[in-house]
Amino acid sequence: MTQTVLSTLFNVIVPISIPVIVGAILRLFMNLDTKPLLTLYLYFLSPAIILETLDTADISFGDVYNSLAFALLNLILLWIIANILGKILKLPSPELAGLTLVSTFTNSVNYGLPLVLLAFGKLGLDKASVYIISQMIIVNTIGVYFAARSQFSIKNAVKSVFKLPAIYAAILAGILRAFDLHLPVGIERGVAMVAGAYSPVVLAILGAQMVNVRSSEPAKGVQSAFWTGITVRLFLSPLIALLGLYLLNIKGILFSVLLILSSMPAAVNAVVLAEKFNASPKFVSKCILWTTLASFLVLPVLIVLIH
Repeated sequence: MTQTVLSTLFNVIVPISIPVIVGAILRLFMNLDTKPLLTLYLYFLSPAIILETLDTADISFGDVYNSLAFALLNLILLWIIANILGKILKLPSPELAGLTLVSTFTNSVNYGLPLVLLAFGKLGLDKASVYIISQMIIVNTIGVYFAARSQFSIKNAVKSVFKLPAIYAAILAGILRAFDLHLPVGIERGVAMVAGAYSPVVLAILGAQMVNVRSSEPAKGVQSAFWTGITVRLFLSPLIALLGLYLLNIKGILFSVLLILSSMPAAVNAVVLAEKFNASPKFVSKCILWTTLASFLVLPVLIVLIH
């Protein structure tokens, strides 16, 4: 098994780590500004890969149903676990909100998609598409609620979803599939070319963002929250995902893809919500950094176990 894990580490994690390392180096020594890259990712690369994947994806109605059902069930189970642990530890409200964000939201978009593509190929990417879109919607609605219940507005949360170009790309892809239509060949090739740039750019952004949070330290009183967040995200979340997949009787490659995506490290955009709504951002930042670093060792083992 050790040899298989090392092989997976070399063939899957090493290719991913190269743009991550480059992004970190550029941030450290060239002061790389990620804001223009985030705009490029959000308004250009993300819609392109969603449109290209959904338009050509080998997915059935059953895959769509199972992916959405799993996304909601997994979210509920993780929310329950985070709140139980928070009550046991008697965490203050900001740390409890931070723990909920770390526990429930994963870096499935800018880390998970490239990983799935390398580990499971185009079919894996197809199977991941519906879950990824559901995560985008959930983070911008329920994620806002988790971060700031007292300031939550359903109207503003829904509006934030429809500010995401990827949502319109998903709608367009759905219309094309429903009526068995296709984009003109020239446009289809252009979209595919842009989608091909998705992985290296978003992984470089991830590397730069990791450097940004490298020195973040949680307050002394919330060390227990930090270790709880690490434990939930790295060790409990795969077990919770397995329970959800078993309850929904999901099998095959969809099982593998959903398990990996739900076991990813804490989502980088969790710290954005934490900072905006004062949900212990330093604690969240440190969880993001260390779960991401640990994932380079944990995920290859998980991939080997489910293959």
